[in-house]
Amino acid sequence: MELEPRLNATPGTVRPGGRTAKVRAAVLEATRDALVDDGFHALNLDRIAAAAGVGKTTVYRRWGSSVGLVADLLRDMAEQSLPAADTGSLEGDLRANAHLVLDTLRDARMGPVFAAVIAAAACDEECAQALHGFYATRLRTWAAVVERAAARGEIPADTDPLEVLRAVSAPLYYRFAVSREPLSAPDADRAARAALECARAGIFVG
Repeated sequence: MELEPRLNATPGTVRPGGRTAKVRAAVLEATRDALVDDGFHALNLDRIAAAAGVGKTTVYRRWGSSVGLVADLLRDMAEQSLPAADTGSLEGDLRANAHLVLDTLRDARMGPVFAAVIAAAACDEECAQALHGFYATRLRTWAAVVERAAARGEIPADTDPLEVLRAVSAPLYYRFAVSREPLSAPDADRAARAALECARAGIFVG
């Protein structure tokens, strides 16, 4: 998996300050609301501008398209996500990661946002790249928990951190986006425990 997000040229992705920051925050909040209410394919830049209380010209110039809005929203979400855990053990860190995913997907607002973006990514390559960028950022942030565990001798030294983290979240996203099954705390605990045992067994080496 490529680690560097391919979002650097996306309109609206530079973090501004002052009044521009307030405009960006309002537009991204309106985008989030629209995704929750109507999904990706109903995003309309004119309506986003009206909901945010900013000029249409500003939205078209800075974001350019619905994909530009989603890309910037995902970038903002990645930057504002909680930092990686540091519980002192890989078991605790992976459980924290699993419960962060669980809490996000079960959240009344964030769950529908992710559902809308995942659905859009299945049929829109630009949206897929934006989603890829979001998860690349999160994987890089959490890779340290696996690297620390390897340094402590909990798992083989050449364990691939990203594969361990993917193994934690994959069962949860499968239930959320594919089989549409309810998610629970035991699901998160089981995903973390399975990833931990595989890491200990050297499944993710190389």
